[in-house]
Amino acid sequence: MIEVLIVEDDWRVSEINRRFIEKIEGYQIVGIANNGEEAKEFLEVMKPQLVLLDIYLPDMKGIELVWYIRRFFKKTDIIMITAAGEIETVQESIRGGVFDYLVKPIRFDRFKRSMENYREHLNTLSMYKKLDQKQLDQILWRKEEMNKTSYEPVLPKGIDPITLEKVVQIVGQYKENGLTAESVGVKMGASRTTARRYLEYLVSIHRLKADLLYGSIGRPERRYYPVDHS
Repeated sequence: MIEVLIVEDDWRVSEINRRFIEKIEGYQIVGIANNGEEAKEFLEVMKPQLVLLDIYLPDMKGIELVWYIRRFFKKTDIIMITAAGEIETVQESIRGGVFDYLVKPIRFDRFKRSMENYREHLNTLSMYKKLDQKQLDQILWRKEEMNKTSYEPVLPKGIDPITLEKVVQIVGQYKENGLTAESVGVKMGASRTTARRYLEYLVSIHRLKADLLYGSIGRPERRYYPVDHS
C-alpha cells in the first residue's frame, strides 16, 4: 500500500481528496494535516510515501513545505493540489521534484490518472537495478513519442512500456509450463488485476498466447505462454 498524507486547510477539499483516494486501488491515507506545522509532525511520525499538498496553507506556503520535505524526507514524493496555476509556482514546484501538479477543481478521472501514473512509476523503478537511456527517458519525460514501442504507435491508457517489456521477459522464462496472472503479479510486484491487464494486452497484439489448463479440482486456470516468432 502506498501511504498518503493530505495537507489541505479546507476540510471540504481534504474530504474530496480522501474519498478520491479511497476509490483507487493500492493507496492508504495515514493522515490529514490542516497546516504546515501539522504536516511536519505527520511527516516525522508516519513518513508517508506520498504527500498531496496545497500551495496556500495558513502558516506557510506549500512551496516552503516542498523544500522542507526535499531536505528531511528524501524518500517522500509530492503531488501538488491547488487553485494556484501561476507559472512561477509551477516552475518552483517542478524544481522541487514534484511528481504532478493538479489544479482545482479536480476531476476524478484526472486525479485517478495521476495516482495510477505514480503507482506505475514506483513499480517500474522497483523492477530494475540499472536503466538504459530509453528507459530513463520514458520515466523522466513520459512524452507520447517516447512511449512508442514495437507493439503499437501509442499504448492504451494504463499500459506502461517498461512494465510491458518486463512482463514479456517474465513469461518468456516459463516457455513450457506458462504462468498464471497471479504468478506474474507476484514476480512483477503488482496485483493480479494489474498483471492480467498487461497479459491480456500482450495476447491481443500476439506477443503472448493464452490457454486454459483443466485440473482435477476447481475451475480451469488461464495460463500465458510466449509466442515463438521464429
